[in-house]
Amino acid sequence: MKTNSNLGSTNLKRKRRNENPILDYDRLPKELRKWIANAELPWRPKSVLKAYERAYSRTGNSKKAMNELTRIQNHLVSKDTAHIWGKNHPNAK
Repeated sequence: MKTNSNLGSTNLKRKRRNENPILDYDRLPKELRKWIANAELPWRPKSVLKAYERAYSRTGNSKKAMNELTRIQNHLVSKDTAHIWGKNHPNAK
C-alpha cells in the first residue's frame, strides 16, 4: 500500500481522530516528549502516555516503563518489516 502521507507504506492500523495532537504532545512529561520525538513510528501522544502509564503501574519504575515503550515499538516495526522489506528480512516476523 503506497500513500502520499508521512506514514509511507505500512500495514499498521490508522484511524482519523478529532483531537489536538500538538496540545496532547505539549501536555506529556518531558521524558515522554523526548521519546516520542525520536520514535521510529508516528505515535499519538495519548497512545504513548497510555502505554507508559500501564507499564509504570506494572513495574513501578520509570526506566522500565520507558524500556517497555521501546519494546512495543520494536514489535510493531518487526510486524511491518515483512510487508516493507520482504519475509526474508532478519527482523521480519
